[in-house]
Amino acid sequence: MPRSLKNCNNFQDLKDLARRRLPGPIYHYIDGAAEDETTYKRNTEAFQDVDLVPNVLAGVENIDMSVKVMGHELGIPIFCSPTALQRLFHYQGERAVAKAAEKFNTLFGVSSLGTVKLKDIDELINTPKMFQFYFHKDRGLNDSMITMAQEANFEILTLTVDTITGGNRERDLRTGFTTPPKLTPKSMFQFGIKPAWALNYLFREKFELSQLASHVNEGTNISISVGDYFTTMLDQSMTWDDVIKLKDNWGRKFCLKGIMSAKDARMAAEMKADAIMVSNHGGRQLDGGRSPFDQLDEILQEVGGEIEVILDGGISEIGLESTVVDLSTSKSIILRTGGIENEKIKEIFAVLEKFTAYSAQKDLFVFALLATQGGFYFDTSTSLPHLEQNLLLQLQVFLVES
Repeated sequence: MPRSLKNCNNFQDLKDLARRRLPGPIYHYIDGAAEDETTYKRNTEAFQDVDLVPNVLAGVENIDMSVKVMGHELGIPIFCSPTALQRLFHYQGERAVAKAAEKFNTLFGVSSLGTVKLKDIDELINTPKMFQFYFHKDRGLNDSMITMAQEANFEILTLTVDTITGGNRERDLRTGFTTPPKLTPKSMFQFGIKPAWALNYLFREKFELSQLASHVNEGTNISISVGDYFTTMLDQSMTWDDVIKLKDNWGRKFCLKGIMSAKDARMAAEMKADAIMVSNHGGRQLDGGRSPFDQLDEILQEVGGEIEVILDGGISEIGLESTVVDLSTSKSIILRTGGIENEKIKEIFAVLEKFTAYSAQKDLFVFALLATQGGFYFDTSTSLPHLEQNLLLQLQVFLVES
């Protein structure tokens, strides 16, 4: 088991290091999923069913890693995903990840359950920002968060739609994980054997859910599990009409996270969302659900070329520069789709192609190239029959720190 980041060579090493440094309840909150964790495992296994056959000697001495995501030009095909409770994982939390995003001129995402104020993030960095939004029963809280994000110059709002009720996360039930952590004899032992974490938590900035603290005590002053928070605090009556009103109230780039059916993808396209994330919340909500990668073809057949489609989760072996992942304890992958015309393909390949791979199982051609500052970039084209012949559906894979 590695003792420092410099000894981490892959994703499993990072997990092992996190297990070494974090109290058990917090580690298992990050790493765990719903019930038997079958869907959580399938998210990765789906990619293992794909075979790649490389072509070589394409000439890749000049590579441009910049890419446009929801209208924003990023310097690299990597962005920092919105993740809850970050100052429980490391005392610097969102501030550290925000600075990493700015360093590489990329997008930074903040969760509704974030632990640093949005205005502080805005004052800290000059890089595109995404606010991940949970739709609460308290409409005043919803309006307050929207206003905070607008005033803090966040360019993208991403509404999570698969948390109408909390997932049955059995690891959290076994460890007793809550936010903020509840001091019991069992948890005190776990915190005590990780003294560096305990000292940082007790003597540095007081933990809070910064966007929620002025409206609700749960999660900041009253300990609650994440599952119970979703079930009791989020609005189970939310409908497409509410989503349309939220999008109009926001008035900027808008994304829906948690879309898994072609029918819902069609609804998102018709309401003019800018993007959807094909996601099962990392298998943390509904066990037994299909993996996003397995569902991608069906959704692309329905809305491919009409809306940006982001595939969330599953890839854990790509190879990473340590400078990119130093501030993260886990990572996920997204795929983004957009149309490009056939006549541009040769020009793109001249810049981007590292090697070509063909997947007979998924009918995908994958053009993969090694990024010069960490991670991999994939340009995946498919000849799905529903697409117009003068279009190539481009899937861009980004590494996301979370």
